Amino acid sequence: MKYSEHVNPGTQHLASFMTTPVLSKVPEVTLAFWIIKILTTAMGEATSDFLVHWNPAIGVLLGSLGFIAAFVLQFRQARYVAWIYWLFVVMVAIVGTMAADVMHAVVGVPFSYSTLGLAIVLGAVFLFWYRSEKTLSIHEITTRRRELFYWLTVCATFALGTAAGDMTAATLKLGFFISGLLFLALLLAPAIAWRLFRINDIFAFWFAYIMTRPLGASFADWAGKPPRIHGLGFGDGTVGLALTLLILVFVAVGSTRRSARNTRHIQNSA
Repeated sequence: MKYSEHVNPGTQHLASFMTTPVLSKVPEVTLAFWIIKILTTAMGEATSDFLVHWNPAIGVLLGSLGFIAAFVLQFRQARYVAWIYWLFVVMVAIVGTMAADVMHAVVGVPFSYSTLGLAIVLGAVFLFWYRSEKTLSIHEITTRRRELFYWLTVCATFALGTAAGDMTAATLKLGFFISGLLFLALLLAPAIAWRLFRINDIFAFWFAYIMTRPLGASFADWAGKPPRIHGLGFGDGTVGLALTLLILVFVAVGSTRRSARNTRHIQNSA
């Protein structure tokens, strides 16, 4: 009897599903991508803080349900759909903030420890991704398994970024605004290094991607938190709503331009 006859059909089906080629479901890495990414990180921070302070139990429940719904929507698609992709990113931002905050406020883990622990988790995800697929490039997200690794990485970066931003603002006592400037410098560093010294583009992308989280979160906290803790006092809910509107505008404009480019490409090919 052959070995393949002993393999569980369900396992075979899952393996086939995970390795089936798919169209790339991630956006082009343009200036608009980075702007929307930073906006989503800031919006996730403000919205999570608003929901948790309004009602912790309901806030976590709503965030979790939204995350699951967005996850299902994203993985059901056969191609990149802008509003679904960015909806999932927003929900990852909200849930990632909640996870990092729960580790500190409920479990009592210091920000420095959670930052180190989440950095190890992110490193492990990168290691398993590379050992499995031999690449960490987002330009090669062409199977379900690679897509899953990609989103595991995104989730880890959001939780890590939240903890790192809180660590610099609270533990190191830099405050929200100075923390934001620090992470802005760290975000620009790989871009400058890539242009001047041609460092590895995959490393440069993921380093900058990780920095977008504490950058957006720091400035969101600075805008939303009260003056007594060195914020501007606009309120988390107001900041979250304003950022949501900005995200909608940028995603809509980007989708319109993408459709226009595709239309011109089809016409030129005809």
